[in-house]
Amino acid sequence: MAQAVFGGGCFWCTEAIFRMLKGVSNVEPGYAGGTMAYPTYERVSAGMTGHAEVIRVTYDPALISHEDLLTVFFGSHDPTTVNQQGNDIGEQYRSVIFYASNAEKAAAEKLIRDIEPTLPHGSRIVTQLTPLSDFYPAEGYHKNYYAENRSAPYCELVIEPKVEKVRKRFTALINPSAR
Repeated sequence: MAQAVFGGGCFWCTEAIFRMLKGVSNVEPGYAGGTMAYPTYERVSAGMTGHAEVIRVTYDPALISHEDLLTVFFGSHDPTTVNQQGNDIGEQYRSVIFYASNAEKAAAEKLIRDIEPTLPHGSRIVTQLTPLSDFYPAEGYHKNYYAENRSAPYCELVIEPKVEKVRKRFTALINPSAR
């Protein structure tokens, strides 16, 4: 098993998306990239920590590649906006890949080089590539948030459209039980 850590806006959204992928055994929301040890959701949300809302994906490389995870990451959020995804604004919602090896960093850099020429004129990818140091798990009530709160307005209005977009765009990577 291998792990990857991504921040692409609200971790409720990214967790729901990556839970659908074949070969993914666990997705854990958390915080990374800041200066405060053991941050809380309240402090991260208030912009007091420098941390991003992230997910730690545990996956089987024999079933899904790191490159496939990167493709879904870039295809499921807007990597061209600084510190914002939709109405979620602040550095905690930044687009960031926390890499664990030079190979992971190189794979992300290559995909960015491949994607940028396809973007509208003047757009560029602003996703940060940062070495992973510490990952702090989020509070328990954030885990599996979408699955447990589907009728909540944020889930219906924000998460569900992203989930549907990923299901359609990346059908071959979706676990059959999640279709």
